[in-house]
Parts: sequence; C-alpha cells; structure tokens
Amino acid sequence: MNTITWILTAVLAVVFTISGLAKSTMSRERLIASGQTGIAPFPMPLVRIVAVCELFAVAGLFAPWLTETARVLTPLAAVGLSVVMIGAATSHASLKEPKSAAANTILLALAAFVAASRFAALT
Repeated sequence: MNTITWILTAVLAVVFTISGLAKSTMSRERLIASGQTGIAPFPMPLVRIVAVCELFAVAGLFAPWLTETARVLTPLAAVGLSVVMIGAATSHASLKEPKSAAANTILLALAAFVAASRFAALT
C-alpha cells in the first residue's frame, strides 16, 4: 500500500507542479490556449493564488512525510488538492467540458486516496 501511495503522490506532484508553474507564469490567453480552459470564469489574481497553493501542496505531499516532521501536513496537502479539483471539475462541467471534468475527477480520486492513506498511517 505504501508503494502505491508513493506512486500516486508522485503523479500528483508532477501534474500539480506543471499546472502551478503554468498558472503562475502564463497569461490568461496562453493558459486557455494551452487547455487550461477552466480558469476562464475566474479573475487572474485568484488563478495566481490557486497556482501558489498548488505548488505549496506539492511540497506538502513530500517534505513532511520524508522528514517525519509535522507528518499531518502531507494528508492535509492532499485534501487541499482535492478541494482544488472539486472546483476545477465544477468549472469544467459548467463550461460543458466533460472530458476535462472527468480528468479532474480522476485527480480528485487520486488526491483523496493519498489523503486517506496518509491519515491512516498517522495512527
């Protein structure tokens, strides 16, 4: 189970590092052209804040668990990513983009699995 959790954690880290870097550096037009259409209804300052939160969550997925310092932060980071994915799936669904909403739902499931696995390992 631990190996699966680490693999899924790595997948989440790659996806959210790419997403967070893109949202924190690209213009609205470039983000939408690159497929990040879910940002369309939101003001750019909010998109930038979410991007920074995604990048902090990536660090939170690994650093506390590896250093065995404040390990509760790892599942909390995964919960935070789950919340972001709920918002993203809702945004894509409202834009009538079922494939993107489905991809967000899959990422939500991965983040929820990591959160549950890491919370269970705390006891």
